[in-house]
Amino acid sequence: MRHWPILVLALVLGGLGAYLYFVELHGIESQERAESEMKRLLVLDQNGITGLTIKSNDREIVMVKDAQKGWSITAPVHSETDRLAVEYLLRALVTGKIMRVIEDTATALAPFGLDHPVTVVTVSAGSKQDTFSIGDSGPLSSTLYVLRESDRKVLLTDMAPKDFVNKTLLTFRRKDILRFSQNEVERVRLTYPTTEIVLYQVDEKPKGKWKIRYPIEASADQVEVRTLLFRLEDFKALALIDAGPERDSLAKTLTTPKVKVTLHTPGGNQTVKLYQPDPSSGEAIAETSPEAPLYRIAPTAIRDLTKDLFAFQDKRLLGAETADLAYLSVKTRTEQYVLINQNGEWVLEDHPTEKLDQQTVELFVSRVANVPAEERVTKQTGPLAAYGLVAPAAEFVATGKDGKIAGKLSIGNRSGGLAYATGQRLQGIFQIRADLLSQVPTRSDLLGRSADKGQAGQ
Repeated sequence: MRHWPILVLALVLGGLGAYLYFVELHGIESQERAESEMKRLLVLDQNGITGLTIKSNDREIVMVKDAQKGWSITAPVHSETDRLAVEYLLRALVTGKIMRVIEDTATALAPFGLDHPVTVVTVSAGSKQDTFSIGDSGPLSSTLYVLRESDRKVLLTDMAPKDFVNKTLLTFRRKDILRFSQNEVERVRLTYPTTEIVLYQVDEKPKGKWKIRYPIEASADQVEVRTLLFRLEDFKALALIDAGPERDSLAKTLTTPKVKVTLHTPGGNQTVKLYQPDPSSGEAIAETSPEAPLYRIAPTAIRDLTKDLFAFQDKRLLGAETADLAYLSVKTRTEQYVLINQNGEWVLEDHPTEKLDQQTVELFVSRVANVPAEERVTKQTGPLAAYGLVAPAAEFVATGKDGKIAGKLSIGNRSGGLAYATGQRLQGIFQIRADLLSQVPTRSDLLGRSADKGQAGQ
């Protein structure tokens, strides 16, 4: 009985807590939700939106959403859409907030640019629909005056003009000329007026590797091929010319393409032809099929896609992979030695028991194996004297694990920051970065004696 006051107090406090939670806090949350709903410009759910109409500059663009195919344009042309452009516009409407109600019932529209709105957007979700007229910018650059048709209110919103102004049919049309995933491409064929280059991908771990199949069988420059695919993946039209007299007239001027690109994938092939009927005009055209629109493209796209064979070749001159080397013979005007790979550890041929600085050796061998040609000087290996390659400043000969010569690299005279060189992988004379000449370690460097002497001097 002595504890009953404590029990009563506990019950009172519990009841008070329940009241605060279920009544007061719930009421506050409900009020906040209600206020948030009142600030929303578009009350329709974005996932439920099935139609979109945009009027501007006396042109009306009508788009519809199919549950399976997504968004498409139905007027003024039938076309696929730029999905991101459509979603960007819808997101701007859905996330748009009302900052202030200017007029509850629209009367004077001119002060807000709503007598002649720059854009009128109608959004449909099944049987529900609402229309928004976009007017002038508000007091802040990132605000817009909007007339909402459902309640005829003039609103100041936090929407940005860039999301609604100057939107054209091209804005919402699909502009990517090819549609593919890089991982699916098995083969790329580049057809030029006088030659052809065929690249193909082989399965190698840890990832696939590109090679050249035609006009020669050779390893490909992996970065160059992937750059080509990136450019094709991001290849977009500046304008589209649909079926009609203009397309027919322009098509007659398209005779021999500068390049035809064919992508082979398991799902089928895609082809695009690039033309430049009059180079002086700066106009360039892409064509995918006789039924599709013609695409106006940047002339630089033709330059980026018309590469010669050298551009796609593996430009590492030595001609052997680091992992495949058993011996590397090094000869400069001051040093001469042979490095041997014994069970994953490098040693000097004439001092096999002495420990080498493995980090120094591995970095050096990697530099020799991977040094690329920067520029091609001659296609054929002709007279060498002019380039200092009769008595080279440095020579490297690589022997594979099978005992056969696997690669050769000779470096001649310097020319600025470059040096002339020849290698086993590519025929001709090239220029490489001259850094390698100063990165050849001495015997002392390999043995770590330079560091030991420095420490002893200290």
